[in-house]
Amino acid sequence: MRVLGFSGMHDSVAFKRREMPDLDSRHYRIVQGLDAAAALVDDRGVVAAAAEERFTGEKATGAFPLEAISFCLERGGITMSEVDRVAFGFDYRPTEVHEVSDHTRRRFREVYSADVRIALLDAHWPGLDWGEIFVPVPHHHAHAASSYYLSGFEEALVLVADGMGETESMTVFRAAGDDLSVLRQVPALHSLGTLYGVVTLYLGFDFAMDEYKVMGLAPYGDRTRYARELERLVRLGERGRYTVPLLGENRGWLENETQAGALRVLTELFGAPRSPGAPVEQRHMDVAAAAQAVLERTLLHVVRHFTEETGLRKLCLAGGVALNCAANGLLARSGLVERMFVQPASGDDGTALGAALYARAQNGLAHRSRMGMPYWGPAFSNEQIFKAVESTPGCTARGASPVEVVNETARHISEGRVVAWFQGAMEFGPRALGNRSILADPRDPGMRDHLNAVVKQREDFRPFAPVVRHEDVHRLFDVVAGTEEQYAHMLFVAQVKDEFREKLPAVTHVDGTARVQVVRREDNERLWELIRVFGELSGVPVLLNTSFNLRGQPVIRDPDTALRTFLRSELDYLVMGDYLVARDAH
Repeated sequence: MRVLGFSGMHDSVAFKRREMPDLDSRHYRIVQGLDAAAALVDDRGVVAAAAEERFTGEKATGAFPLEAISFCLERGGITMSEVDRVAFGFDYRPTEVHEVSDHTRRRFREVYSADVRIALLDAHWPGLDWGEIFVPVPHHHAHAASSYYLSGFEEALVLVADGMGETESMTVFRAAGDDLSVLRQVPALHSLGTLYGVVTLYLGFDFAMDEYKVMGLAPYGDRTRYARELERLVRLGERGRYTVPLLGENRGWLENETQAGALRVLTELFGAPRSPGAPVEQRHMDVAAAAQAVLERTLLHVVRHFTEETGLRKLCLAGGVALNCAANGLLARSGLVERMFVQPASGDDGTALGAALYARAQNGLAHRSRMGMPYWGPAFSNEQIFKAVESTPGCTARGASPVEVVNETARHISEGRVVAWFQGAMEFGPRALGNRSILADPRDPGMRDHLNAVVKQREDFRPFAPVVRHEDVHRLFDVVAGTEEQYAHMLFVAQVKDEFREKLPAVTHVDGTARVQVVRREDNERLWELIRVFGELSGVPVLLNTSFNLRGQPVIRDPDTALRTFLRSELDYLVMGDYLVARDAH
């Protein structure tokens, strides 16, 4: 059974701009349906998956993912007429909530309705029986399916937390066999994802985009400075319940669309909001620390209750909140669970994959094995790479054997050079997992500042991640034996062992943690070999790994974009396939 899943609500942002043309530009991200993507799943498993932003260059776009869908069909070697079901990761139905005003009626009709999705599909692939093929999937069920059905667990607790689904912001499931059973749902008015997003806005960043910046800023803050104010943000109740009184401060539909009421309370508590681009002050760091502490405390509260109630000790996470690596690491160390799984595309791009998996499960075809690496995107041959170099002035490529590629790259990195690394198929999800990466020497204490200021052109507090071989992880990082596979997708932080913190300054955060990626040889042999050779040269078998992109740019998809980005950057070398690329000498 072939199922194509997709995400994204075309025209969601445009509708809000038409209806409310005078808002601050950052308020137009407070919408449903961003992160458009597509995925194809059949009896072989996940055949293809990619986010639309990688094709169009518009970061986090919610536009109809025509390019991503077309790629998935091409990778699967099929046409749309050969797809058995097309699943979408929302299931909005007309309810009284959508009849509150003319505005909400128009929004349902023009943005949320399944008819909008069917019309878009029919415009590009006319003549199919969409009433039979199209399957809307409840948003949190799509998230849950994206994690549980790829976890390899026979049963598990599944926690989905995000801004909101159709009406809910958290859903806790009991998963057993092929079934997902809802244990509890938390309404959108008490959303942890929205709470964190409001703090992101308050700190001068973009809602539903820059929450990871708040997570990166938090370790620099003092969690105790605003301890008394924490209860204004989230109140914990009995049996794992909680409320978020802050979000109830929004009065009327306009404040709900801008979070003005919640921002007003944050201003009363913590002072004036930071303007975008303004210097980051200590109090901003303290606010980020407070938000992170609230999130972690609440997730622990929920997980503690449901592990005790169900007796389940395996935990799957999904939804935007599951991209918070610090919270994930805390849960992993809490002793509440034995094993965890976080699907690497845990945001709404992952609901494209989850919707497809859910639709198959509903037809008795649930996926049951644990996923490996999500290298499900476009790949390019050496011939395609060489052709791209030939047509790009300003650079020269030298072909090399696989051994030479690894040895030369390791030497460059060990000598302090920064290398863009473009190999194999593109990753699905926001993390660079070794195929579209920038790699550097983690021993250099100035490397983080150099990468942030010159190469990535971003905020100076932003951390970088270490990538380490499975064989070496326990020597360098506090990772519990038997849980190494949790760290394959760079979604957990772990403590750097004391004796290596000074040796790995470029990837060790201020609190002694690092967002570790563990690589097995069978998952990515070339990256594994590169780390091995670098370790022989340097004495430290770890590389600094960050995504191959510049500020405001999606992760690089194809050779042409890789070359253009390389030439306008301060990167030292570009390695694509079996070609070593350098700038022409002047």
